[in-house]
Amino acid sequence: MSSTVKDSPQKSTGFRIPLPFWAQILIGLVVGVGLGAIARNGEVEWLTTTLTQIGDIFVQLLKLAVAPLVFFAILVSITNLRKVNNAARLASRTLLWFMITSLIAVTIGLVIGLLTNPGAGTGLSPKDGAKPEHTGSWLDFLTGIIPTDIITPFTELNVLQIVFMAAVAGIAILKIGEKAQPILTLSESVLELLQKALWWVIKLSPIGTVGLIGTAIATYGWDLISKYATFTADIYIGCALVLFGVYPLLLATVAKVNPLQFFKGAWPAIQLAFVSRSSVGTMPLTQKVTERLGVPKDYTSFAVPFGATTKMDGCAAIYPSIAAIFVAHIFDVQLGIKEYLLIVFVSVIGSAATAGLTGATVMLTLTLSTLGLPMEGVGLLLAIDPILDMMRTATNVAGQSVVPVIVAAREGILDKEAYNSATASPVDEPFEDQRAVPAAA
Repeated sequence: MSSTVKDSPQKSTGFRIPLPFWAQILIGLVVGVGLGAIARNGEVEWLTTTLTQIGDIFVQLLKLAVAPLVFFAILVSITNLRKVNNAARLASRTLLWFMITSLIAVTIGLVIGLLTNPGAGTGLSPKDGAKPEHTGSWLDFLTGIIPTDIITPFTELNVLQIVFMAAVAGIAILKIGEKAQPILTLSESVLELLQKALWWVIKLSPIGTVGLIGTAIATYGWDLISKYATFTADIYIGCALVLFGVYPLLLATVAKVNPLQFFKGAWPAIQLAFVSRSSVGTMPLTQKVTERLGVPKDYTSFAVPFGATTKMDGCAAIYPSIAAIFVAHIFDVQLGIKEYLLIVFVSVIGSAATAGLTGATVMLTLTLSTLGLPMEGVGLLLAIDPILDMMRTATNVAGQSVVPVIVAAREGILDKEAYNSATASPVDEPFEDQRAVPAAA
């Protein structure tokens, strides 16, 4: 009976594109660049509008499920920890490695920024900047965690407050015990429903890629990138060093696994993150590929949602460190050792402020306010932000998968056979064949 259920997802009478997921995304990238170039160079307004609408609809579909997905994912992930031996140890080790990798990432960002001085030669001045509508501060960050009601965080998509409520609800369910089982069962069912619906959206990624990349090329072209050439290069190089340097080194030396195999298994999630620019939107796929890499399902269901809302090496470490140096140069403000240490502190401790959504404006304003730099500096970077956000988010998501692999390997609960046999595709139905690896004592 169980064999029949397990095999059933393989039988399908519907049409299926005989291309791996990564290839579909790659084709979408190429087509998007081509159409974007045609729209910009040929001044084809209707094509630009069409690409924009396609991209906006795709992102809106991803965001539609963000609030309930985060709430139920965090709630269920906390309750799932009761099934794992040494749950408190796993949670603390996960947080520790989140902080360690963030520390490494922000250090790399500072070194690159100091070596290249990204604010030089741009032709920008303070008058080119503008204050953002919403800024972040430590007071806002601390007081903003607790919502004033239970509805507003969902309507205004305040992910940090949603995480707080979900954590409280999850802990309460654990404390109540058996009497709360019906609520937990309902929550698990709702989460599975949301994941299934979001997976349908994820399968539209190749089409969404055409719209998002096409819009970026049609709107900004290469002129904007050339104006911010050093800054853009710094962000991409910094993220690449973390993504293809730091993570593989940690996997090889700390987890003692083959780094190339990690990228083979995690690549679909990294690709989707690059296109969608949303860690939370990519979360179901990130969880799937992490499980396929041999990390126990019960631990993955905690670590990945937790990471999707707090683990941001690209948006909360590389980006704000280089951006702070950029803004300081434009506004002729000298930064010293104290300011650099503050950047490190904000990146390691305050990354939850980014909350897994597209863009890192909140984290940047939090950093600038901590350093006493003008908020008008944010306006200097808004135009280039979508192009930067693709690489930042890809780095974020890779880190959200790397850390569970490292922790699982060090705790002896990583399925090495599953890790070594993980493939990049197909990633078809992530919730039909989830692997539940028994936790080691």
